[in-house]
Amino acid sequence: MVAASGELDILLAKLRLVAGKDLDRATAIPPELYRSQAMLDLERERIFAREWMSPGRAADLPNPGDYITFSINDQPVFTIRGRDGSIRSFSNVCLHRMMRLLDGQGHCSRIVCPYHAWTYDTDGTLVGAPHMKRSTDFNPRDHSLPEIRTEIWEGWVYITLNNDAPSVADSLASLLPVVADYRMADYIPCVTEDFTWNTNWKLLTENFMEGYHLPVAHRKTVGAWFPAEETGFPDQQFDAFTYQTFIKDQTAKYGLAHPSNMRLEGRWRYTSVMPTVFPTHMYVLAPDHLWYLSLRPKSLGEVQLRFGYALAPEVYHSLTDRDAFIAETNAFFDLVNDEDKLVVEGIYAGAKAPLAAGGRLSWLEREIHDFMNYLVRRLDLGEAETKRRPALRAAT
Repeated sequence: MVAASGELDILLAKLRLVAGKDLDRATAIPPELYRSQAMLDLERERIFAREWMSPGRAADLPNPGDYITFSINDQPVFTIRGRDGSIRSFSNVCLHRMMRLLDGQGHCSRIVCPYHAWTYDTDGTLVGAPHMKRSTDFNPRDHSLPEIRTEIWEGWVYITLNNDAPSVADSLASLLPVVADYRMADYIPCVTEDFTWNTNWKLLTENFMEGYHLPVAHRKTVGAWFPAEETGFPDQQFDAFTYQTFIKDQTAKYGLAHPSNMRLEGRWRYTSVMPTVFPTHMYVLAPDHLWYLSLRPKSLGEVQLRFGYALAPEVYHSLTDRDAFIAETNAFFDLVNDEDKLVVEGIYAGAKAPLAAGGRLSWLEREIHDFMNYLVRRLDLGEAETKRRPALRAAT
């Protein structure tokens, strides 16, 4: 433990150093921070156990009984729309012998444990437990799955284990004016997929949030329509998020407003917003479509990613051959993801090299600089501040 503490002191000092530089003199995060197990353990404790994570969109759960599964560190979670229409999240662990209850996504009228058929309603209450009548004073109604704090913001579902975390609406208040006119809550989901890539979660987060690599790594796909000099950034840093805006030229196959889109005007009809909601929820919000990643570290060199995309309603409803269009679009994003997988797995391999070092950042990597400062704010706590941070607990 002493060795880990000493290692962390050194790593955090290096992180402070790079984050404290002005952007025009900034360098990338030192490679040691991607390959340290002690750093990942600290990130799990001070970031993932405390922050808001997004398992997906409310539109993924249109009907009572629709559910999606997720996890926060070692805590499995399922999010479900109840009979009353509300969306809530619960521990995805049976109260009997700790079996995982649900996998993937789907629909159920009740949650039935696959081990001994203990049965829960969509509000988490235990409504059935076979062969328990001989257990003294056992009443199923006295048992309910622990509830996980859940909030909906602009159509996104967010969950956290931290009852004392600021609300999502408060944390993202400054982002709302930037995205509100798109009305992304109305975008219609088309595809949701889960993958595991062999890289460190920070590398994938950094890769998504910067456009510097688009003309090179994505030259066969989205990079072909990306005028880099038109990239815009906010005038300030925010605590819980960062973002950039970029435009698509008129040759772009995706990223332009449909003629019947009455929500967006002027430049916004061909402008996309790319927010990163720290730590790992990232999306591209375009006038015609939306696609996102939501990440969870599986291990030091493995990251689980949830990918999804949706179409603006006027685009979705205008399609004459919807299945063919969705299949074509999904194939396109598969290529984009393959291009990203190649580079982020390559960077992780490079970060393990003895002579690896972080180089100077481009102005197009502004959000990486924002991310560094976020990591410092969350990870580099003095002893007194650590004691002041609220104790973490699962909602009950």
